[in-house]
Amino acid sequence: MQSNDRRPTEARVPHSDLADLLLARLTESYGAAADAGRAGPMAAYMKDVSPFLGIPTPLRRVLSRSVTENTPKPSEADCAALALRCWELPEREYRYFAVDYLRRHVSRCSSGFLPVVRHLIVTVPWWDTVDLLAAHTVGPLVAADPALAAVMDEWIGDEDLWVARTALLHQLRYKSATDADRLFAYCRRQGGHPDFFVRKAIGWCLREYAKTAPDAVRAFVAAERESLSPLSVREALKNIDGP
Repeated sequence: MQSNDRRPTEARVPHSDLADLLLARLTESYGAAADAGRAGPMAAYMKDVSPFLGIPTPLRRVLSRSVTENTPKPSEADCAALALRCWELPEREYRYFAVDYLRRHVSRCSSGFLPVVRHLIVTVPWWDTVDLLAAHTVGPLVAADPALAAVMDEWIGDEDLWVARTALLHQLRYKSATDADRLFAYCRRQGGHPDFFVRKAIGWCLREYAKTAPDAVRAFVAAERESLSPLSVREALKNIDGP
């Protein structure tokens, strides 16, 4: 598996008064709630990809709401500044805040925001941030600007497994709006990938689309069974051909 310690430096952090305000509130609020006793086990669960503050998810969500309370809607530059600055902080919970913030405000971002998201995807990546960015930030950006599908066509062949995984998962919430030809082409393209995370993503995106078009997924898997991994096949058919 590729290293997850990749720290690109090309993303420029724009000035943002709103990001300044949110970061000040965030670091104060999260810092006060840090629990060293929880931090170690949380980091271990995530394979020590990053240190943690040790804030359980329910409490983190409550704190996050207080951080954003009575703040204005962000611009695209605000979103970029907030996310990139959260990514500069070592503890994972700050990145969870940024992911949730982008999910909430992605409609305020243009197609030009995609390079920022790619930076987030490849910088100390793991499934906990990548998958949410794929489905809830990249997906809506592509849906809003179909020209970005061409970028996904590039990402699916990227040597970085997390970028390829993002391309596979970006249509995860599209349901009947899914471009099935593109989805199946991506799965076919990466069907022989050696990494677990890509094979799992193939099965996951097929399983999700099977909720909308089970016959199409069943037919695709039947035709491509020899080129797909057993994991991908099992995951794809889980909800339509039994456990």
